Amino acid sequence: MQKTTFSLILLLLLVAGGVYAQQQKHTQRELTEVKDLMTGFFSTKNQWQEDTAYFYITLCMQPLWPESAPGYWLYVEQAAFATPDRPYRQRVYHLFLHPNDDVIVSKVYEMVDPAYFVGACHDRGLLDLLTPEMLMERPGCELLLTRTADKVFAGATLPGACLSGWRGAAWVSSDVTITPDGLITWDRGWNEQGVQVWGPEDGGYRFDRIKHEEEPEDDFLLDENP
Repeated sequence: MQKTTFSLILLLLLVAGGVYAQQQKHTQRELTEVKDLMTGFFSTKNQWQEDTAYFYITLCMQPLWPESAPGYWLYVEQAAFATPDRPYRQRVYHLFLHPNDDVIVSKVYEMVDPAYFVGACHDRGLLDLLTPEMLMERPGCELLLTRTADKVFAGATLPGACLSGWRGAAWVSSDVTITPDGLITWDRGWNEQGVQVWGPEDGGYRFDRIKHEEEPEDDFLLDENP
């Protein structure tokens, strides 16, 4: 009887361990899926053509340091369509699994000398010169992402956590939705009273995935973000 009970307990433990392992693998697959969905070239051209209250912006994200663990690293470059050689945002994102739950964290870093790496999305040799020692973390600006549907992830920064004095703001918020077709990003600045002082009021920028880089034809205005 005792032998039977012991065998049953052992079987239950093995099954539970197998389920846990499968859950871990599933979460790792989700992390890889987020990285793949974020990698590539994107543009707000379609949104700008529909509503000129939004500006024509290009975005690229390319993998960094594929052997580095844990998680994945992405180089990010964002510019006005007319001036791709003068990006207004260069970042490095570190994607990893939160140690306590199933949330995927996208931690944000700035670079010590971003101007040196302009165009790195198209120049692997230049991108390979970027090292972790050249990064500066932006505390509180990480995104917390979860799956909301098949191949769809969404998340946001924590309210009041990402500090910024840009354009009279005390802090900034970022909301993002990631799909196979692209990303919707909504960055806004808030003052100490919680009043929005910059950023779109009616919704985020829609970055559609593009297969290749678009060529500038005209000059376009840009409402820069921090």
